[in-house]
Amino acid sequence: MGSRSWTPKVREALTAAGWAPGRKVDTGAWRTLFAEAGLVMHEAAESFLAEFGGLYVSVHGPGISVARTPFEFDPELLVGEEGRFEEWGEEIGRHLFPLGELDEGRHFLGIDEFGEIYLVDMWVGSFGRMPEAMENLVLGVKPRRLTG
Repeated sequence: MGSRSWTPKVREALTAAGWAPGRKVDTGAWRTLFAEAGLVMHEAAESFLAEFGGLYVSVHGPGISVARTPFEFDPELLVGEEGRFEEWGEEIGRHLFPLGELDEGRHFLGIDEFGEIYLVDMWVGSFGRMPEAMENLVLGVKPRRLTG
């Protein structure tokens, strides 16, 4: 997703989770796992997960428009939910790929082919495109509701 300048609060949260500039993890296992279920990992998902995959970001407390809640970028947590991502992707006209969980599994996170991050549940909301999306997740900005 490229180098960027995070606000101090976001940089602190990401660094505490194990992120560092230039971080690169292997995404092959996630690619294979979801390909077997019919979900193809697009370039935006590949790029995002290579940099942020495996991170658990522990944020809590008041946010800008919602409480700050922890999130984890581990697509394996969403095995079995492929149909939900396919259906909601069709609904909004995007190819959604699973990223992980928000609020200890209360909500799911996905990314589209343009680098926009979504809350996926019984409805879909957008946190915006990267890097704004990461700022919104860390700082507690309510996603913009798209469905439901």
